[in-house]
Amino acid sequence: MLGKTAGGLFWMFRYLERSENTARLIEAGFRIGLTRPDSAHDEWASVLETAGVRQLYLQHHDSYDEAQVINFLLREKANPSNVLSVIELARNNARLVRTALSREVWEATNECWMQLRDTLSRPVKTRDLPEVLGLIRQQSGLVRGALHGTMLRNDIYNFARIGTFLERADSTARILDVKYYVLLPAMTPVGSSLDNVQWENILRSVGGARSYRWLNGSDITPMGIAEFLILDGRMPRSIAFCIGKIMSNLGYLEKEYGDRHPCHQQAEAMLGQLANTSIEGIFERGLHEFILDFLSALASLGAEIEQNYRFTE
Repeated sequence: MLGKTAGGLFWMFRYLERSENTARLIEAGFRIGLTRPDSAHDEWASVLETAGVRQLYLQHHDSYDEAQVINFLLREKANPSNVLSVIELARNNARLVRTALSREVWEATNECWMQLRDTLSRPVKTRDLPEVLGLIRQQSGLVRGALHGTMLRNDIYNFARIGTFLERADSTARILDVKYYVLLPAMTPVGSSLDNVQWENILRSVGGARSYRWLNGSDITPMGIAEFLILDGRMPRSIAFCIGKIMSNLGYLEKEYGDRHPCHQQAEAMLGQLANTSIEGIFERGLHEFILDFLSALASLGAEIEQNYRFTE
């Protein structure tokens, strides 16, 4: 496969996943804001910080108004990583690799773009936000479903999946960081009723509330939820699950091409580190510090994959 085709698939599915993850990040901030109506400034500032666009936002706005932040993340042109823009980028990449995709995947991607273009053609009102965020998640899910149901399990599929799980691991880490490092009230101890409500909202924002309860019943604790989202390989949005899938898909590429690259070693090292890590050790060291190191390693892995498979050639 040409490097440009591999890169097009990789970024197409990164952008699709990013659109859904931005919606989930907004939902996390929105839900937490409902539990702390007097501190909305902090919640939305932290959401922007986690999305990596806080400084850019402040170049265009002088306050963390809820409607302005939501509009900035969903559709404002001043933000190149808004949902509408990344969906268009996903579609553009899909057009570049059209011959590598099944008809169903292309049609689902095109439908996703058309639906969200229409929905986000105007600012989203607060009362409509849950429905709009649900639509973003649904449209992303339809493309993934078409990929799973119609594509050969070959190098095309593997590059698409690697892009998906790199982006998803990044998002889960960032959503955890929003809660723990920024949104926790300074005067509220970990484990208080308010703190637990906020942690549960984070769990719900990644679609893991029911699964967590199946495993743990009503024992909802910050450490339990963090362990679930970082180390539980059964949770499809956990960091461990995502790194495991990246390692698996890289392994298939190694067999198909007969070549082993530095990115394989990096992924193995990351997976091994997670396997030998306990949640107690993470909290003792500091969850925020763990997340920063993980995000740095993940970015390095993504860059290594791009270089090893010559995405620019």
